[in-house]
Amino acid sequence: MLTLDKIYHASYVLKGHIRYTDLIHSSDICPGTDLYLKTENLQVTGAFKIRGAFYKISQLSEDEKSRGVIACSAGNHAQGVALASTRNGIKSLICLPDGAPISKVEATKKYGAQVKLVDGTYDDAYEEALRLYEKEGYTFIHPFDDEDVIAGQGTIGLEILEQLPDVECVIVPIGGGGLISGVAMAVKKLNPNVKVYGVQASGAPSMQQAIAKGERITLDTVSTIADGIAVKTPGELTYELCSKYVDEVVTVTDDEISSAILTLIEQQKLITEGAGAVAVAAAMFNKVPIEGKKTVCLLSGGNIDVNILSRVIKRGLLKSGRTYALNIELIDKPGQLKGVSSIIAETGANVIAIHHERADANSDINGCYLRVVMETRNYEHIEQVRSALKNAGYKIS
Repeated sequence: MLTLDKIYHASYVLKGHIRYTDLIHSSDICPGTDLYLKTENLQVTGAFKIRGAFYKISQLSEDEKSRGVIACSAGNHAQGVALASTRNGIKSLICLPDGAPISKVEATKKYGAQVKLVDGTYDDAYEEALRLYEKEGYTFIHPFDDEDVIAGQGTIGLEILEQLPDVECVIVPIGGGGLISGVAMAVKKLNPNVKVYGVQASGAPSMQQAIAKGERITLDTVSTIADGIAVKTPGELTYELCSKYVDEVVTVTDDEISSAILTLIEQQKLITEGAGAVAVAAAMFNKVPIEGKKTVCLLSGGNIDVNILSRVIKRGLLKSGRTYALNIELIDKPGQLKGVSSIIAETGANVIAIHHERADANSDINGCYLRVVMETRNYEHIEQVRSALKNAGYKIS
């Protein structure tokens, strides 16, 4: 049975094996809220998962250790199990979905595990891990639905209360629910007045729907850039704990996640993966009632593939009004491009790409189209540019 004592024991066992991650104050990300960031993206292996994995493995019997361990993961649990197993001299086999970022796959191998890629999502990797567990006799390390694993993740809750005793709200990512189960239990047992909010990607809202329906559910599909929380079915134990200790579960879109990743890079110089940024996205886009309250956003991981990061940055720039593309219908005559670029320059926008083409068969024979991509400050700035062009007589489509 999971208890607060077990979470304290996990904290004792983990000392010397994990980082006591910083709590960073951030006044700019969410104006009107006293916001703090719990930087588990700077944890050993780049994510909180090492806590639960290491504590679970530390509690195995000698017989369980001798058989080696097997786990399934979207990436971060894999690295935690791989490193914890290697430090304890135990063999490990990790099943990962074939869509897991290459950086996570390679890091898992680097930490000493054997890796098997499985077609599909996390849930397909889970089924394969269970099959091999039964066939080969490995010791199975569940990524979230396990008391020892949850206790290890719950040590984050103890640290938050030590670092910010008067915290009022804690916002936590949810995939299968192991992280928030441990954090929420630790926080609520020690201070029931603290609000604990969970955040899922809108493309993978399994826990949110389960709590709303009053029973565990399985989603048909999941689709989100936050691969670390793309889970179809919440755990049995985690569902019970979330139902008991979590105040509300909300969702954020991929665009909102991208904006949060970009904001953390620019304002805090912190790299997070999609799952690691959902708590900040929930704060930024007013998904939870935290105005005027001391609030902690848990940055659960920073293991984002650089190729995905470049796409996320572009998407984040679009979502936040930092880049904008407009189409202008012109008369095809000399000086038109000069006039447009002069107006854009006067408003302070920066042109980064231009495409010019003759009009199609349905438009004026002397017409042409100009597509301009610009760097802008925000949506208000975009509207200034559009208004200036319209006032100058240009037709924007």
